[in-house]
Amino acid sequence: MKNTNLAILIVLSLLAILCLVFYLLKNPLDSENNFIPEEYLTVKVFFNNSQMDPEASCNKVFPVERRIVKTLAVGRASLQELLKGPTEKEKAQGYFTSINSGVKINSLTVEDGTAKVDFNEELEFQVGGSCRVSAIRAEIAQTLSQFPTVKEVIISINGRTEDILQP
Repeated sequence: MKNTNLAILIVLSLLAILCLVFYLLKNPLDSENNFIPEEYLTVKVFFNNSQMDPEASCNKVFPVERRIVKTLAVGRASLQELLKGPTEKEKAQGYFTSINSGVKINSLTVEDGTAKVDFNEELEFQVGGSCRVSAIRAEIAQTLSQFPTVKEVIISINGRTEDILQP
């Protein structure tokens, strides 16, 4: 009986230590052992909206706000939020995306006002029609253009800029 109680006590102690370690990893301490709260910022992602644009203008997109953990890679984080698509609440408000699920960002660079974003092949998988292509371009371009350092957006797929997202 004593061995069983000792084993249970050891397991519970180890679990408590693991919980503390995970908590400290998620909530780091500063030099004075105070918890550092995560900082957040709000970004916009742009989707089509069937209620705000009943005529379906193709390249007309509307912003929704997303709260993200503060990062230097704010453009990439914004695009990742875009690729998640609208939330259930946003869908109920008429928002939808023209971007396929499974799209991944290969790279994003911003230089001299030009954002160059490269995606995997899922971006153009079974995408046809000039309206859908325009909508995809608008969602990506507007999401990146919210930042003052971005004046132009170049989209590529696995390094190709020619013949991509064609109607």
